[in-house]
Amino acid sequence: MFAMRPATADDIPAVERVILARSGWLEGHGLPSWRENAAELARQAQNSEGDVWVLAGDDGRVIGCTTVQEQTPPWGWTEEELNEPAHYLYSTVTDPAYREMKPGTAMALWAVDRAALRGRTWVRRGCHFPGLVKYYETQGFELMHEVQRTRTKVYLMGRRAERVTDLEERFRALSEPGSKPRTST
Repeated sequence: MFAMRPATADDIPAVERVILARSGWLEGHGLPSWRENAAELARQAQNSEGDVWVLAGDDGRVIGCTTVQEQTPPWGWTEEELNEPAHYLYSTVTDPAYREMKPGTAMALWAVDRAALRGRTWVRRGCHFPGLVKYYETQGFELMHEVQRTRTKVYLMGRRAERVTDLEERFRALSEPGSKPRTST
């Protein structure tokens, strides 16, 4: 069965493979990719802060990764929002071969559940593309702010932390070809 666990230096090659696979998918859809930075991004798996997580199977296969920070970046959020306890997700990448099983949604819901368990009020994230905004909205995130950062617009999103009761079922569905997790939270 798949589960989230802290990344280690041993995960670097697998994380790089996931990033390169996603980069190929992005390029195939005419979108910018992380190909040039894949090795550097994968090395973050050995981050001593322990904030990089992988979605891995019992067999060690890694099909996703994300970074969960304890602090929301200070730009783009109101002072009131910055004072609310939140986790901040970024650098979320999944293997496109598992796309139909929705590993990104399972990872996002894991983060929502984890934040609730740790007394956080919010899970926040940012992205650069309107298409990702629409995708994250399917995971229950809401667009909260649009911020111009140097040459790019950043869409800042949030979702209230809450317990997610069907996480184990969602992770199990990733291991069972042909099964799809139900869509409730």
